[in-house]
Amino acid sequence: MDFSADSSYLQVSTGSYKRQVYEVPSGKQLVDQAVIDRITWATWTSVLGDEVIGIWSRHAEKADVNCACVSHSGINLVTGDDFGMVKLFDFPCPEKFVRTSFCMVTTRSTVDIRILSCFSRRRMMEIFSSLNL
Repeated sequence: MDFSADSSYLQVSTGSYKRQVYEVPSGKQLVDQAVIDRITWATWTSVLGDEVIGIWSRHAEKADVNCACVSHSGINLVTGDDFGMVKLFDFPCPEKFVRTSFCMVTTRSTVDIRILSCFSRRRMMEIFSSLNL
């Protein structure tokens, strides 16, 4: 779930792999793609949307990429997937099948990326600090 920079909108990703945007505080769903495209997001944690098409490999299934987080600077995106991979992308990445940089999973204080844990078959990553690269 992410709020727009002005807190007027909220975006969510559903269990049926759809990105939905709502007006705040009315809760009215926004369906006009031209309006959605003009929204500046304060955060980005969705694996869905035109801004992150490039995170999906040619052979990825919908459930393969589990989580995403854009850096506070808004220029990098890190994802976690079912295979235990943590991948670094430029943000936005609207081109299909872009090349990735693989990040080392670490909690060392000298690295700005801190991955708290990888657990279960789904390998969900808890990313609790920003990328300031």
